[in-house]
Amino acid sequence: MNDLVIRPYRPSDEAAVINVWAECGLLHPENNPKLDIERKMRVNPELFLVGEIGEQIVATCMVGYEGHRGWINYLGVLPSFQRQGIASQIMLEAESRLRALGCPKINLQVRGTNAKVVQFYESLGYANNQCIGMGKRLVQDEP
Repeated sequence: MNDLVIRPYRPSDEAAVINVWAECGLLHPENNPKLDIERKMRVNPELFLVGEIGEQIVATCMVGYEGHRGWINYLGVLPSFQRQGIASQIMLEAESRLRALGCPKINLQVRGTNAKVVQFYESLGYANNQCIGMGKRLVQDEP
């Protein structure tokens, strides 16, 4: 076992969380990670999960629920800790918390260039819903 502890994000975790996102290639030029964290902390902050082993944050999962569907964002595990079941553990925790809130279904989006992650989600029972992801940026974040 990897002694993973999954807990809600704390403000002191910010640098470590952003490091996980950077190491995992989850940062995107249009998204300011500090603002993404600030925004999440205003809505269901208890659903922003980190995974730590010892004192080190090795995983993150930003979970959302607005009363209709659950969402998964920023799931990442430091590369040196990947393939140890950590992502599966944090996803099971996210699913458990959403189920406890009465959430009937989880949606997530994967960039089309990330086939490895698609395989991971399929191994957890997720399926391609054949939906087109659409978005409209309402605020231009400063990088």
